[in-house]
Amino acid sequence: MIFWCVCVCLHYKRLCSFEIRNKQGQTRLSSYYEWLNMDERVALESEIIRKCLSRSELQCSFVEYRGYKVIYRRYASLFFIVGTKADVIAGGGAENNENELGLLEFIHTLVETMDKWAGSICELDIMYQLEQVHFLLDEMVMNGYVLDTNKSNILRPLDLIERESKKGDGVFR
Repeated sequence: MIFWCVCVCLHYKRLCSFEIRNKQGQTRLSSYYEWLNMDERVALESEIIRKCLSRSELQCSFVEYRGYKVIYRRYASLFFIVGTKADVIAGGGAENNENELGLLEFIHTLVETMDKWAGSICELDIMYQLEQVHFLLDEMVMNGYVLDTNKSNILRPLDLIERESKKGDGVFR
C-alpha cells in the first residue's frame, strides 16, 4: 500500500528538463532527465526561450510546444523553465496530464530554497556557485521526479559540506 502511494505521487511530477535562463536567453543552468541529442537540445532550448521572452506578463506561464508542456516563471532577470512530456507508458498519442500549478509551486519552492541558501539569489550566485546549485536541484529532483520540497531537508547536505570545507582539517584537504 505504501509503495502504491509513492508511485502515484511521483507519477504526476515527471520532468523532462529544467533550465535557468537570463533575459538575454543565455543558459545559466540546464538539467535534462531524458536523452536528446545536442543539436535537438540546442534548437529546442532556443525556440522555447524565444517563446517565453515574447510573451507578456499578462499571459499565462504555460506553453505547449512540439509535444512538450513548458511551465516557466520569471524572477527578476531569470527565467526558471520546466519541460514535461506525456508519459511514455501511456503511449505515443497520450495527453500530457501534468499539473501546471504544481510545477509552478515546485519552481517557487526551488527559488525560495535558493534564497534561503544564498540570501537573495541572483544570476551571479548561480554562475559562481554552479556546483552547489546543481547539488541543490539534485536534492529536489531525481531522474525527473520531484522527491523532496522540504527546504530544511534540501539544505542540510549543503550546510554540512560548507561546514566541513571551512574546517582547517576538513575531509577534503
